[in-house]
Amino acid sequence: MIQFDHSYTRDLPGTYLRVPPDPAPAPRLLVLNRPLAADLGLDLTEADAEAWFSGTSLPPGADPIAQAYAGHQFGGFSPQLGDGRAHLLGEVITPDGRRFDIQLKGSGRTPFSRGGDGKAAVGPMLREYLISEFMAAMGVPTTRSLAVVATGQKVWRETKLPGAVLARVAASHIRVGTFQFFAARGEGDKVKALADHAIARHYPDLAAGDYLAFLDAVIARQARLIAEWMGLGFIHGVMNTDNMAISGETIDYGPCAFMEAYAPGTVFSSIDHQGRYAYANQPLILGWNLARLAETLVPLLDPVQERAIEIANDRLAGIATRYRADWLAVMRRKLGLLGEHETDAQLADDLLSAMEGADWTLTFRRLADEAALRPLFPDFAKMDAWLPRWRARVADGAAARIAATNPAVIPRNHKVEEALAAATEGNMAPCHALLAAIQSPFVEAEPFMLPAPTGFGQYVTYCGT
Repeated sequence: MIQFDHSYTRDLPGTYLRVPPDPAPAPRLLVLNRPLAADLGLDLTEADAEAWFSGTSLPPGADPIAQAYAGHQFGGFSPQLGDGRAHLLGEVITPDGRRFDIQLKGSGRTPFSRGGDGKAAVGPMLREYLISEFMAAMGVPTTRSLAVVATGQKVWRETKLPGAVLARVAASHIRVGTFQFFAARGEGDKVKALADHAIARHYPDLAAGDYLAFLDAVIARQARLIAEWMGLGFIHGVMNTDNMAISGETIDYGPCAFMEAYAPGTVFSSIDHQGRYAYANQPLILGWNLARLAETLVPLLDPVQERAIEIANDRLAGIATRYRADWLAVMRRKLGLLGEHETDAQLADDLLSAMEGADWTLTFRRLADEAALRPLFPDFAKMDAWLPRWRARVADGAAARIAATNPAVIPRNHKVEEALAAATEGNMAPCHALLAAIQSPFVEAEPFMLPAPTGFGQYVTYCGT
């Protein structure tokens, strides 16, 4: 059973529309995240999961809604987006008192669908399951995937594909774009109510009504999050403001992927023609998106607008420094360093200069094993110069620290595609094998460790809509 609460609908009338999900004609459970269900305190049978997480029937106490939000998409503002293919069933409170949304994705049209069909295909829903579970295994804040259910219905994309619904778990689905929606409409009362709700839900240590501290807290969580992405070579692909969660979780795994050969300009999204959301640009977009959040909060920061803008700009000016400190902390861990030294930033920067074109994941994993490291580089001259500096900085036990910090297995793009292609044809075995490997990312499992074979080509990902 699931015991639902509905604090969002209680606290924030006028920020959503009630709408039921579409029932699946022939639901079939593809994968159920039993450890996550147990963590949430849910006792689910497969029959329950199949029915409830496909839209076929509503679990008792569910009150499905589509949330309203806006967003800057590739820099252009869309004043009304909202859940066009998602239904928030409600919130669950775990045995230890944490609150999480359970949302269906790919569950049918809503008034926010903007001409879309409201559906999703098996491949993109399993992609989100796989990659979000890897992020969770690595300790990166993320939404989670509770289940994927095939609907028995075909959806049209480039071709006809089997449909599926994802059950997504999130600390909440409040986004920067949620604030933008109401600010753009001049509904300052709803912006304030949303901020009050977000503070109580995600930042309960803050004093009620301390909106500057709220902005600071969101900045801090997002800076840490993007630093963690960069450490893994993760490229989100669509860092629009409607894809930045106020909770500080990674949300919306659409055209995302992991960089293999290190190249700062790497882009995987089929629609990012200008490279706005390239790997190296993610820290810049962090600041840009947070500036959009700050704009919505200006009326709450000070009754005098000029002073409020000055306060907001002061906080925004510190984002780059804050991010750099978080990134350096990530790099110290990846390099196996203990403590801090003033030369650490230069050491990390020089490694990036030396390793361009080498496999990101394996380079860090093999740092303490030069014999295994050398084959990753067509020219090892820069590394020959860098390694003695690194060895002089690390203390004993560096190899163990590196192995405990840097994953052996990531969701390699070619392995993800193999698994999704097989699942689309009805064979879930490769997906289950990949899932098992990435849920234990520090365990060396050779079939899943190696880069894409020659001929895999330029990898391109799609948003799934």
